[in-house]
Amino acid sequence: MTAKTPSIVYWLGDNLYLNITNQCPNMCYFCLRNFKDGVGGFNLKIKREPTVDEVISEIQNTINMRHWKEIVFCGFGEPLTRLDCVLEVSRRIRQNYGKIIAIRVDTNGQGYLLNRGRRVVEELKEAGVDRVSVSLNAHDKATYMEVCRPRFENAYESILEFIEKAKRILDVEVTALSIPEVDLDKVAEIAASMGVKFRIRQYIPGFW
Repeated sequence: MTAKTPSIVYWLGDNLYLNITNQCPNMCYFCLRNFKDGVGGFNLKIKREPTVDEVISEIQNTINMRHWKEIVFCGFGEPLTRLDCVLEVSRRIRQNYGKIIAIRVDTNGQGYLLNRGRRVVEELKEAGVDRVSVSLNAHDKATYMEVCRPRFENAYESILEFIEKAKRILDVEVTALSIPEVDLDKVAEIAASMGVKFRIRQYIPGFW
């Protein structure tokens, strides 16, 4: 049963997740928020975006619950629509807790389109982010346009650019959902050719 009160912070296993926005430049047909209000009993449909102080307060309330493996920016939106929030929260985590917890950003990889003129990858690294997980979700541009329905015409090219830049200074993982339109072997080849890790996310119709 999903809670009625929306959550800024939630957890799955040993990872602590930060749900800082519901904004996203994509309208993916498979997106979980099309079917559910949240995951793991948590409601992720926030009514407003939390401030940095509110995010930090929620982290402080949950940080001692268990030994977290990672703190992950991942919710019902694209975290890099709020790049400055990601950066400041990451800096505060590093100030308060040092390097004992890894920080990851789960992203659709359109950070440079969302933050034009910014040094997105370098800024993430400087703020203390360790790794990024990039949802590529397609083996070519035509498929990406079909299944992810991005707002930006050059979204797919920008994602590949983001991966290239990120792999130089961050730990990068590329993921794709196991949906019929996507050739997972080709996505794996793209990841291998770029020298980054690849992971398949299982698709459960009407759930994921």
